[in-house]
Amino acid sequence: MPATTTLLARAGRQLSARGSIAARGSLGVARCPDFVVRRTPALSALARYYASKSFPSHTVVSMPALSPTMTSGNIGTWQKKVGDIIAPGDVLVEIETDKAQMDFEFQEEGVIAKILKDSGEKDVPVGTPIAVMVEEGEDVSAFESFSVEDAGGEKPAPTPSKKGDASEASESPKSGSGTAPPANESAAPEAYESESTGARLETSLDRQPSASPAVLKLAAEKGVPLSAIKGSGPGGKITKQDIEKYKPAGGAAAASGAPTYEDTPATSMRKVIATRLTQSMQQNPHYFVASNISVSKLLKLREALNASSEGNYKLSVNDFLIKALAVAAKKVPAANSSWLEEGGQVIIRQHNVVDVSVAVATPVGLMTPIVKNANNLGLQSISAQVKDLGKRARDGKLKPEEYQGGTITISNMGMNAAVERFTAVINPPQAVIVAIGTTQKVAVPGDLSEDGTPSVEWDDQIVITGSFDHKVVDGAVGGEFMRELKKALENPLELML
Repeated sequence: MPATTTLLARAGRQLSARGSIAARGSLGVARCPDFVVRRTPALSALARYYASKSFPSHTVVSMPALSPTMTSGNIGTWQKKVGDIIAPGDVLVEIETDKAQMDFEFQEEGVIAKILKDSGEKDVPVGTPIAVMVEEGEDVSAFESFSVEDAGGEKPAPTPSKKGDASEASESPKSGSGTAPPANESAAPEAYESESTGARLETSLDRQPSASPAVLKLAAEKGVPLSAIKGSGPGGKITKQDIEKYKPAGGAAAASGAPTYEDTPATSMRKVIATRLTQSMQQNPHYFVASNISVSKLLKLREALNASSEGNYKLSVNDFLIKALAVAAKKVPAANSSWLEEGGQVIIRQHNVVDVSVAVATPVGLMTPIVKNANNLGLQSISAQVKDLGKRARDGKLKPEEYQGGTITISNMGMNAAVERFTAVINPPQAVIVAIGTTQKVAVPGDLSEDGTPSVEWDDQIVITGSFDHKVVDGAVGGEFMRELKKALENPLELML
């Protein structure tokens, strides 16, 4: 006689990316030949099962969706083991994506009875059972033979995208521009009778090595190939100690005729960067305006402010540049505009506040965290925000709303003494990005000597190159914007008014 299984989904689960993300969905009823399913919300990570076998009443914990576009995730370190008691707010497991490592905070009381997906397992589809929980006092040993199939089976694996995930883009899917990433509007997967073969997903030891952003950065700096290392961390995760202990095998590889190169699959983030910047160059008619700007007064003011800060803050040149960019954008609002397509109409949206996207290099690619309302912030507030956003960007802990959007972008390579100037690609749907080169000593005419001969003085200067979208900003307007930016930087005391 066919078994009848009743599933009651529970709402209220909460995910934390050092913050929290709440899953929302709609009520629905799905009927299949052998069972009836009621779900409350569609993306709920908890489900109560009364199995057809001899298992006591229990709750199945599924792979949660960390964003509306997430289709799968990686299992990080389990913070609880079988038999451990769980209290509301406890971290159950770390869920890893290409950009971030998020804590799955549990909002139920109970005891872990079975872990169905071990640490290190990759590309686990959303909705796939990962653990079993029972109420305190239930017999945990009764679940030793419990399998994924007993919980409904594996969910179908998502089809890989050549363009990457919309959640990886710095532009929101709803921005309305021609380069906006496609939004995933498909409905949440319905519950169904599993057709899984029971085959185990490959672990991280069998596939691409698992490592944190900090370890990836260290490996890149030392030129260590991750494929040559067997991780010693949980679930085969590669640690900093593994990188430090790595010793190349000398000429053995070359002598054996092994390849002299290493292929690395493009991550979702790298696909997004490639797609959107290619589209930007193709769809946005760029033109460039460069200006030599004196920063001698700015550097002296920065030194004086830092000396009197008593350790409360430490301003960087970039902080002044962000503030000056916001001031210039308010004075020339056409530069603080976006080219959008909404409801079949093309519009140019002029923003009333200046949200500055700051380009930050991370181990997994370029990100642009946003200093919001920069035109109304002081230098100290801007400095604190930039430090916080930059650190969390490099650690992969930014929330989508902290890097999607922005009205104008700054890309600063001035810390590299070899980069005198460069041009940057516009970050759509924005219309302007400024590229900052390094500071250089430039000889300029000084005061006249007694015999009328002009003296020579040394001035600290930088070259700033603005990239403008000609669809939005005409050449004369771009020149006016650069003049206002130069004025703000060469008279830095005005930035404090």
